[in-house]
Formats: sequence, structure tokens, C-alpha cells
Amino acid sequence: MKKSLIALAVLAASGAAMAQSSVTLYGVADLGLVKSNGISAQMSGSGVMNNGTSRLGVRGVEDLGGGLKASFNFEHGLNMENGAGNLSGGQMWSRAAWLALQGGFGRFQMGRSLNPSFYGVAAWELTGTANYSAVGSQFGFTGEGPRSSSLFQYTTPNMGGFSATLGYVMKPDNVFTGGNAAGNAKYDLNAIYANGPLAAALSYNKTNDFKGNMALGASYDFGMVKVAGSIQNNGGPSKGFSIGASVPLGAFAVTLDIARENGTGMKNTDFVLEGKYALSKRTFAYAAYYKDGDANGAAAGGFATGAKNHLGLGVRHNF
Repeated sequence: MKKSLIALAVLAASGAAMAQSSVTLYGVADLGLVKSNGISAQMSGSGVMNNGTSRLGVRGVEDLGGGLKASFNFEHGLNMENGAGNLSGGQMWSRAAWLALQGGFGRFQMGRSLNPSFYGVAAWELTGTANYSAVGSQFGFTGEGPRSSSLFQYTTPNMGGFSATLGYVMKPDNVFTGGNAAGNAKYDLNAIYANGPLAAALSYNKTNDFKGNMALGASYDFGMVKVAGSIQNNGGPSKGFSIGASVPLGAFAVTLDIARENGTGMKNTDFVLEGKYALSKRTFAYAAYYKDGDANGAAAGGFATGAKNHLGLGVRHNF
């Protein structure tokens, strides 16, 4: 009898422990058709005119007690067109590979992840940082792109809608930054206010010996229309702004976003017109037209994307 009671107690304790932790498999499946200047129409599984890059991820969290939690995330990008791994950094799990501790003090995270400055832009950007985002294409998500490896981050608790994140990459870990060799530590941060219809954020990053990059943006949802705008200063001659609006029409939504670069010798305008139709809470169809205004880009044909005009049609499913 006593042994049975002990066994039941052990089972109950293990069940409680299991209930305190969870692991989730998740992902995105995105495929479409794209037509660009000088290029025949073709399927696209991981291109500029996909709404997002397909991915497969694993995330988990464990309740350590006393308000403390441990969490992790591994995420691998892939091309739904042919099953190939996506080069979001050049290796498997290159979209995310991090470990975090969080509690009443806030959140501490380390590993490869999206930059704090990226999350600052995502707080107000109208397309949900789609691959064809005019803001992302024009200004490179605050100049440094979306992700960093070897990134230490601290995020404050949410205080009435306000939070801030400070990220730091140490000198030996900053292997390649903007074409420059290791030895330049990097700071990356955001300050976000999101409460009700208003979202506003400051994004900033700086690498030692290089000028800082800054984006200050906000959006406001009036119900019938959501508007957004930003000012951008990507460390030197590249400066500009963005402005746009999104109109919901039941299950359908239309977004127009314009990003203007007007720095020294860099005057050009990108814009995107996007339509989305919600097929369910997790699946939507989309159509988008993106114009690349960077006639002096370094890519083939003179444009940053290799072509001036792009039209995409696709379906995205989140699971």
C-alpha cells in the first residue's frame, strides 16, 4: 500500500513537472507566382514577392517556479518550390537559434535572432515586414538587416505599453559587418510604445567606428484606415522617410506603402501596393505590386532587386 502511494506521488509530481513545460512545432508555408521586368513568370518559394519566407521552427518554454521561465527557439528557413534550405545566414537554423530566461526583471536572451531594431520597425510597418516591404527593401530594416548572430539582448518588462530592448554583439563575435572584418562591437536597440490604436518605436544600431543607423516610426489605427509613417537615417548619406495606409474591407485589406530615399546622390522612391484576402485565421491569399526605384543599385540592370517592377500572387499558411 505504501509503495503504491509513493508511486502515485511520483506520477503526480512528474505530471505536474510535464505540465509546466511545453514544446511547439510551428511554421509558415508560402508559395506564389511572380513576374518581373525582363523575367518570365515563374513560381516563387523564397523571393522578393513572397509575403514571407517559408520556415519550420521548434520553440519551448519551461516554468522554473517563482515567476522564472526558460525558453528556446530554433527556426530553419526553406524554399517550398524545391525543398532547399533558405540562406537566412547560410546554414540550418539560421533564422533563429537562441536561449532565454525571463521573469519579473524582464527578459535576457542570447544567440542568433531578429535584431531589436527589426522589432522596432515591425511595431508600425504596415505589411507585417513582408518580403516585398518597401520600408525593408529601401532602408534594410534600420540599415543592418533583420538578424544578428552571437547577440546578447535584454528586454524590459512591459510598463503600460512601453518596453525597450538593448542588444550587444561582442568584438570577437562580430565576424562580418557591412563588409568589414571582425573587431567592431555592435549595439542594437529599440524603444517601443504599443497601446490601443497607437504604436510608435525608435530603432537604432551602431557598430564601433561606423555611423549609427536610426528609424523612428509610428502607426495609428482609426478603424476604417490604419496609417503609418517614419523617418530614416541610415548612417551617412542615406536618409529618407516612409508613409502609407491600410484599409480593411471585411476579409479583404488593401495597403499602399511608399518609402522615399532622398540622401545625397540617392534619390529614389520604392512603393508597394498589396491586397490580402483572409481565407481563415491562419491562411490568406495575397497579391502585390512592388516598384524598385533604385535605378543606381549595384545589382544587374541597375536596380537593387535586379528589376524595376514586380508583380506577385500567392498563398500563405501559418501553422
